[in-house]
Amino acid sequence: MPLCKHMQSDQENRVDEVLYRQVSAASHLQALLLMGDFNHPDICWRDNTAGHRQSRRFLECIDDNFPLQEIEEPTRRGAMLDLVLSNKEGLVGNVKLKGSLGCSDHEMVEFEILRATRRAHSKLTTLDFRTADFDLLRDVLDRVPWDNALEGRGAQEIWLIFKDHLLQAQKPYIPTKRKSGKNTRRSAWMTKEFIDV
Repeated sequence: MPLCKHMQSDQENRVDEVLYRQVSAASHLQALLLMGDFNHPDICWRDNTAGHRQSRRFLECIDDNFPLQEIEEPTRRGAMLDLVLSNKEGLVGNVKLKGSLGCSDHEMVEFEILRATRRAHSKLTTLDFRTADFDLLRDVLDRVPWDNALEGRGAQEIWLIFKDHLLQAQKPYIPTKRKSGKNTRRSAWMTKEFIDV
Protein backbone atom coordinates (compact mmCIF):
# COMPACT_ATOMS: atom_id res chain seq x y z
CA MET A 1 0.00 0.00 0.00
CA PRO A 2 1.68 3.24 -1.02
CA LEU A 3 1.41 6.01 1.57
CA CYS A 4 2.52 9.53 0.77
CA LYS A 5 2.90 12.15 3.50
CA HIS A 6 4.53 15.59 3.30
CA MET A 7 5.91 16.68 6.65
CA GLN A 8 6.24 20.36 7.57
CA SER A 9 9.00 21.82 9.73
CA ASP A 10 6.70 23.39 12.35
CA GLN A 11 4.93 20.23 13.47
CA GLU A 12 4.25 19.78 17.15
CA ASN A 13 5.17 16.67 19.14
CA ARG A 14 1.58 15.44 19.41
CA VAL A 15 1.14 15.54 15.64
CA ASP A 16 4.40 13.61 15.27
CA GLU A 17 3.18 10.97 17.73
CA VAL A 18 -0.05 10.53 15.77
CA LEU A 19 2.01 10.01 12.63
CA TYR A 20 4.28 7.51 14.40
CA ARG A 21 1.27 5.49 15.59
CA GLN A 22 -0.19 5.47 12.07
CA VAL A 23 3.15 4.42 10.58
CA SER A 24 3.49 1.64 13.15
CA ALA A 25 -0.01 0.35 12.41
CA ALA A 26 0.52 0.53 8.62
CA SER A 27 3.99 -1.05 8.69
CA HIS A 28 2.46 -4.50 9.11
CA LEU A 29 0.93 -4.28 5.65
CA GLN A 30 2.33 -6.48 2.95
CA ALA A 31 4.04 -3.60 1.15
CA LEU A 32 4.35 -0.06 2.46
CA LEU A 33 6.06 2.95 0.95
CA LEU A 34 6.41 6.23 2.84
CA MET A 35 7.95 9.21 1.08
CA GLY A 36 8.28 12.92 1.56
CA ASP A 37 10.22 15.84 3.01
CA PHE A 38 10.63 14.89 6.66
CA ASN A 39 12.81 17.90 7.51
CA HIS A 40 15.26 16.31 9.94
CA PRO A 41 18.61 17.75 8.74
CA ASP A 42 20.44 16.61 11.87
CA ILE A 43 19.95 12.88 11.16
CA CYS A 44 23.04 11.09 9.93
CA TRP A 45 21.66 8.11 8.00
CA ARG A 46 25.08 6.54 7.57
CA ASP A 47 25.65 6.31 11.36
CA ASN A 48 21.95 6.14 12.28
CA THR A 49 22.27 9.04 14.75
CA ALA A 50 20.41 12.29 15.36
CA GLY A 51 21.23 15.45 17.29
CA HIS A 52 17.77 16.64 18.41
CA ARG A 53 15.23 14.77 20.55
CA GLN A 54 12.49 15.13 17.92
CA SER A 55 14.82 13.72 15.24
CA ARG A 56 15.87 10.84 17.50
CA ARG A 57 12.19 9.97 18.06
CA PHE A 58 11.62 10.04 14.28
CA LEU A 59 14.67 7.84 13.74
CA GLU A 60 13.36 5.33 16.33
CA CYS A 61 10.04 5.14 14.50
CA ILE A 62 11.77 4.57 11.17
CA ASP A 63 14.12 1.95 12.65
CA ASP A 64 11.17 0.07 14.18
CA ASN A 65 9.04 0.05 11.04
CA PHE A 66 11.13 0.44 7.89
CA PRO A 67 14.22 -1.64 7.25
CA LEU A 68 15.02 0.32 4.10
CA GLN A 69 15.70 4.02 3.52
CA GLU A 70 16.18 4.22 -0.25
CA ILE A 71 17.78 7.70 -0.68
CA GLU A 72 21.58 7.72 -0.47
CA GLU A 73 22.45 11.31 -1.42
CA PRO A 74 21.57 14.73 0.03
CA THR A 75 18.39 16.19 -1.39
CA ARG A 76 18.73 19.78 -0.11
CA ARG A 77 21.89 21.76 0.62
CA GLY A 78 23.92 18.78 1.80
CA ALA A 79 21.12 17.35 3.98
CA MET A 80 19.01 14.27 3.33
CA LEU A 81 15.54 15.70 4.04
CA ASP A 82 13.55 13.89 1.38
CA LEU A 83 13.17 10.20 2.12
CA VAL A 84 11.77 7.11 0.43
CA LEU A 85 11.14 4.43 3.06
CA SER A 86 9.93 0.90 2.37
CA ASN A 87 9.23 -2.17 4.46
CA LYS A 88 10.11 -4.76 1.79
CA GLU A 89 13.33 -5.47 -0.05
CA GLY A 90 12.81 -4.96 -3.79
CA LEU A 91 9.75 -2.72 -3.50
CA VAL A 92 11.62 0.37 -4.74
CA GLY A 93 14.21 0.55 -7.48
CA ASN A 94 16.10 2.94 -9.77
CA VAL A 95 16.20 5.83 -7.28
CA LYS A 96 17.62 8.95 -8.93
CA LEU A 97 17.96 12.60 -7.98
CA LYS A 98 16.90 14.71 -10.96
CA GLY A 99 17.73 18.33 -10.06
CA SER A 100 15.29 20.88 -8.72
CA LEU A 101 11.93 21.79 -10.19
CA GLY A 102 11.13 25.47 -10.63
CA CYS A 103 12.04 27.54 -7.58
CA SER A 104 12.38 24.57 -5.22
CA ASP A 105 15.73 24.11 -3.49
CA HIS A 106 15.07 20.36 -3.08
CA GLU A 107 16.20 17.74 -5.56
CA MET A 108 13.43 15.88 -7.36
CA VAL A 109 13.48 12.20 -6.44
CA GLU A 110 12.52 9.75 -9.15
CA PHE A 111 12.04 6.06 -8.41
CA GLU A 112 10.13 3.03 -9.56
CA ILE A 113 7.72 1.03 -7.46
CA LEU A 114 8.47 -2.56 -8.32
CA ARG A 115 6.06 -5.41 -7.88
CA ALA A 116 6.86 -6.38 -4.32
CA THR A 117 4.99 -9.64 -4.21
CA ARG A 118 3.45 -11.95 -6.71
CA ARG A 119 -0.20 -11.30 -7.29
CA ALA A 120 -2.17 -13.96 -5.52
CA HIS A 121 -3.94 -16.21 -7.96
CA SER A 122 -7.57 -16.79 -7.17
CA LYS A 123 -8.60 -20.29 -6.25
CA LEU A 124 -12.25 -19.35 -6.60
CA THR A 125 -13.96 -21.31 -9.33
CA THR A 126 -17.38 -20.70 -10.74
CA LEU A 127 -19.63 -22.38 -13.26
CA ASP A 128 -19.09 -21.17 -16.81
CA PHE A 129 -22.68 -20.92 -18.05
CA ARG A 130 -21.58 -19.33 -21.32
CA THR A 131 -20.03 -22.61 -22.48
CA ALA A 132 -22.60 -24.94 -20.88
CA ASP A 133 -24.42 -27.55 -22.95
CA PHE A 134 -27.94 -27.07 -21.62
CA ASP A 135 -29.53 -29.41 -24.18
CA LEU A 136 -27.50 -32.39 -22.93
CA LEU A 137 -28.08 -31.36 -19.30
CA ARG A 138 -31.81 -31.23 -19.94
CA ASP A 139 -31.71 -34.70 -21.60
CA VAL A 140 -29.88 -36.22 -18.62
CA LEU A 141 -32.35 -34.74 -16.14
CA ASP A 142 -35.33 -35.89 -18.29
CA ARG A 143 -34.09 -39.50 -18.00
CA VAL A 144 -34.35 -39.48 -14.18
CA PRO A 145 -37.48 -41.40 -13.04
CA TRP A 146 -38.70 -38.48 -10.92
CA ASP A 147 -42.02 -40.09 -9.91
CA ASN A 148 -40.26 -43.11 -8.38
CA ALA A 149 -37.38 -41.06 -6.91
CA LEU A 150 -39.64 -38.52 -5.16
CA GLU A 151 -42.70 -40.61 -4.25
CA GLY A 152 -43.68 -40.45 -0.58
CA ARG A 153 -40.95 -37.98 0.36
CA GLY A 154 -41.22 -34.68 2.24
CA ALA A 155 -40.29 -31.29 0.76
CA GLN A 156 -36.80 -31.23 2.34
CA GLU A 157 -35.96 -34.73 1.14
CA ILE A 158 -37.32 -33.98 -2.36
CA TRP A 159 -35.13 -30.88 -2.53
CA LEU A 160 -32.01 -32.83 -1.48
CA ILE A 161 -32.68 -35.57 -4.07
CA PHE A 162 -33.29 -33.03 -6.84
CA LYS A 163 -30.22 -31.03 -5.86
CA ASP A 164 -28.02 -34.15 -5.82
CA HIS A 165 -29.21 -35.17 -9.32
CA LEU A 166 -28.71 -31.64 -10.64
CA LEU A 167 -25.20 -31.30 -9.21
CA GLN A 168 -24.17 -34.70 -10.58
CA ALA A 169 -25.64 -33.91 -14.01
CA GLN A 170 -24.04 -30.47 -14.30
CA LYS A 171 -20.44 -31.69 -13.85
CA PRO A 172 -19.95 -32.95 -17.42
CA TYR A 173 -22.13 -30.31 -19.11
CA ILE A 174 -21.35 -27.06 -17.28
CA PRO A 175 -17.59 -26.51 -17.10
CA THR A 176 -15.99 -24.46 -14.35
CA LYS A 177 -13.56 -21.60 -14.72
CA ARG A 178 -11.19 -19.86 -12.35
CA LYS A 179 -12.15 -16.31 -11.51
CA SER A 180 -9.33 -13.78 -11.59
CA GLY A 181 -8.58 -10.06 -11.64
CA LYS A 182 -11.26 -7.46 -11.09
CA ASN A 183 -14.03 -9.96 -11.80
CA THR A 184 -13.34 -12.04 -8.66
CA ARG A 185 -15.75 -9.88 -6.72
CA ARG A 186 -18.48 -9.98 -9.35
CA SER A 187 -21.06 -12.74 -9.39
CA ALA A 188 -21.00 -15.09 -12.38
CA TRP A 189 -24.39 -13.86 -13.62
CA MET A 190 -23.26 -10.21 -13.46
CA THR A 191 -22.01 -9.97 -17.05
CA LYS A 192 -20.88 -6.85 -18.89
CA GLU A 193 -24.09 -6.94 -20.91
CA PHE A 194 -26.15 -7.02 -17.72
CA ILE A 195 -24.21 -4.13 -16.17
CA ASP A 196 -24.56 -2.00 -19.32
CA VAL A 197 -28.36 -2.30 -19.30
